Formats: sequence, C-alpha cells, structure tokens
Amino acid sequence: MKLIKGGRIIDPANLVDKIADILIDDSGKISAIGDFEANASYETVIDANGCIVAPGFIDVHVHFRDPGLTYKEDITTGAAAAAAGGYTTVICMANTKPPVDSVDTLTELVAREKELPIHVLQTANVTMGMGGKELTDMEALLAAGAVGFTDDGVPIADEKLLVKALAKCRELDVPISLHEEDPALMFSAGVNKGAVSDKLGLGGAPDTAEYVLAARDVMLNSKIGAKLDIQHISSGVTVETLRFAKQMGINVYGEVTPQHLAATEELVLSKGSLARVNPPLRTEADRQSLIKGLADGTIDMIATDHAPHSSEEKSKPVSQAPSGMIGLETALGLVITSVVRTGQVPIDTVIKALTVNPAGLYKLDAGTLSAGAEADIVIFDPEEKWTVPETFRSKATNSPFIGMELYGRVKTTLCGGRVVYQDL
Repeated sequence: MKLIKGGRIIDPANLVDKIADILIDDSGKISAIGDFEANASYETVIDANGCIVAPGFIDVHVHFRDPGLTYKEDITTGAAAAAAGGYTTVICMANTKPPVDSVDTLTELVAREKELPIHVLQTANVTMGMGGKELTDMEALLAAGAVGFTDDGVPIADEKLLVKALAKCRELDVPISLHEEDPALMFSAGVNKGAVSDKLGLGGAPDTAEYVLAARDVMLNSKIGAKLDIQHISSGVTVETLRFAKQMGINVYGEVTPQHLAATEELVLSKGSLARVNPPLRTEADRQSLIKGLADGTIDMIATDHAPHSSEEKSKPVSQAPSGMIGLETALGLVITSVVRTGQVPIDTVIKALTVNPAGLYKLDAGTLSAGAEADIVIFDPEEKWTVPETFRSKATNSPFIGMELYGRVKTTLCGGRVVYQDL
C-alpha cells in the first residue's frame, strides 16, 4: 500500500478540491481518499504537503518519431519525457516513416508501446501515405489498436474525401484530428505573416490559412457529428469559429499548446529556428484570445504538440529549419506561469483541460481520482520556481524556453500506482 499524504487534491471529474490523503492499494488502484495516519504499514508514504495532487495528465498530441525518425526521439525517451512532465497517458501522431497507415506498422508499434511505463497510445492515418487521395482501412486499424485518426502535419484538401472520413469516424465513434493550414493561403511555414516575418524577409503563415480551413471543416461536420478535434489552435479568429460552432451544437473540440498560450511571434526574433512551429506563434491579441478560450471552455484541451528535432536540424536558419519544439517537460510550468499566475485561468480549469476533457474525447478510463480508478497521479508544487535546463529526458533539446524561469514543478508522477518519475 502507498499513501500520498497532505496534498491539495484537485479532481475536476468529481468536482473535488480539498486537502486530503490518497490511499493506493497493492494492485495500483486508488483505494480511498480521506484522512489516514502515516505509519510503518505503508510501503511508501509520499509527503504532498504544499503540493497539488491531480489525475495524471493526458496529452492528445505528441510526436515520438517512432518508427523511422528515432534519431529525433523514440517511444522510450518520449515516455520518459512525458512522465517527467506529469503525463501518464499520451497519444502519438501518425506522421512517422513509414506513416501509420497499415495494420502491420500499427501492430508492431502498439506492441512496443504496451511495454512502456506510462500509457502510450497510437493514432493511425486518415489517408494512405498522408497523400489525401485514399482513405485508410479505418475499421481494421481501429481493431488493431488505433485510438483515433489524423494526418497531422498535412491538411486534407479534398472536401469529399474528408466528408467520407468524418462519416466513417462518426460510425466508429472515434476522434478525427485535423491540422488546419490551407497550403493555398500560405507563403512560408513556421513564422506568422506580419511584422516579424517582414523583418526577417519571410513570406509567413497568415492566420487566414488556419481559420478558413477550420471553418470549412467544422461546417462539413455540422450534419455528420463526428468527434472533430481542431488541432493546435493559434488564431483568435479560430477561437471565435470554435465558439460559434459549439453554440450551433456542432460536435467539435479544440486544442491549444502551452507555447501558444505563453509566447508570441516576437520569440522568433530572439530564439530563431527554435521558435519556428506550425502553426506559428502569433500576435499578443491572438494569445489573449487563446487564453480567454481556454478560460471559458471554448478550447477543451491543452496539448503539447511535442515535436522533437535534432540540434543539427534546428541550427539551420529560420527559413530552412523544420518546424516544431519539444514541450512535455515544460508544459505545466509554461501554463502556470503564463495564465494561472496572471489570474486569467484558474488552476482547476487547467487541470480539467489536461485530464478529464481529453479522457472524455478518447473514452479513456483515466483522468480521475475516483476510488477504484487506476492510480495515475501527478504531484506538483505550483509555487516552486525553476529554470528550464539545457538537457531533457527527451532525446531532443529544441526548446526556445531553455534558461527561462518558470513556476510550477512536477515532483512525482505515478502510473498504475508505480512511481515513474521523481524530482530528486
């Protein structure tokens, strides 16, 4: 038996916010929440005084680069990074090499992911080879272990094909997650079209490319009703589109990344390629709209879009480097520092977006501290200040936030009652 003693338990799924203890039984499940005396009968007693105890975080959008691009990251290092960030469940994107468009590729990957210390789940592609021409065999992929479908990194241009995909995902009752950047409206990727792209002599990626495609896809889903997830929202207009769609009763969900909540396009001027990401960091007005959308529930989930690249790749000029940044180990600190400590988003809303909301979308038996639930738990100190280091549990170091002082440090992560990360 393990005992987590004296923490502030925040469990949005059960509307719990109180100081209490958590008892974990020998099977790795939560036995009870209450007031228990610490004594020698417990295998482990974790002192959570001054800390928040919450369900383990769930990230619906990570890239572990496995198979085929494991010089950037692999499922083992990715899982270690996730545990260090307080995550006990992550969902991997399917834009690997080869892409996850076949049962053979998926089956091999899922078998390895099941051996990891946290829950690493896998999406499959919407279209064969992410080419946007032919749908994958979604039924077979679902039966083989896929939890959802996405061509993340590549938007689906063909409306008729997307309608078929939405209808199939509705039939199978699984999420379909879409990357919304219309290539026809793009000049260059990774940097917002505006003052910064002009200063750097880049064409830039306008927010029009995002919100026009998002609006199209939301409306295509209006009569179908699939679980449509709009990925990594960056534009204030997209937030308004999502808000309007929800008011219409359209089944749609939205993600926002910690980096889009914390930073603007100005970061590219000081950090160069490290701040290049798709969709790009945008203006302060966009950032404030994202924060408001998270606070009022328009945006459902915080998702890192953890995107590792090698140092050699990211050392290239902004115009040539690949887009993306790692995010699992800095996510909590960035969000607490940029939106909680400013008073804009309550901590329980943040935890909801990291736990019960993503669990609900994917029908996961997770995201709660209910008695009998798996003891997937994160313990963090919301007041502890720390400096983002130069190295990570991730294989990659492509973060523009290295050296930044953040508040909110993960102390312990448990998955199935087992300690998978401990801050030493």
